[in-house]
Amino acid sequence: MEFDTDWRTLGKHRIRLRSVKGFPTEVMHQLADVTRLAIDNNMSARARVVDIVLREEKSYDITVGSTLPDDRICAPQLEAAISTVMGLPAEKVNIFVQTGAQEEVDLHFGVYERMLAEKFGAAPPIQ
Repeated sequence: MEFDTDWRTLGKHRIRLRSVKGFPTEVMHQLADVTRLAIDNNMSARARVVDIVLREEKSYDITVGSTLPDDRICAPQLEAAISTVMGLPAEKVNIFVQTGAQEEVDLHFGVYERMLAEKFGAAPPIQ
């Protein structure tokens, strides 16, 4: 059992929360909520929050999976907005938008999220 990882489902997002210092805290759950709202309202309908990692230096790395490369454009603005809402310095929130070809993923609900998580390393492949 991994004590540094927690999974959270928020709407259409299946998010892995991981902390290098131990079990994810309530602050990480709040960050996941804020990130989900930001992604849903500013990126395409295909964008999904896949992974949020708290590093030792108290910086958050957020991985977003999508099938549309244009979703990368708004990542810097979302970093600034999320850090402001969470009361963090701007350099402490990093959003990485990973894109995959639409042919590589099944767009059915649940399957799409799982395939993105597998593709970007947040979840191991189902054997």
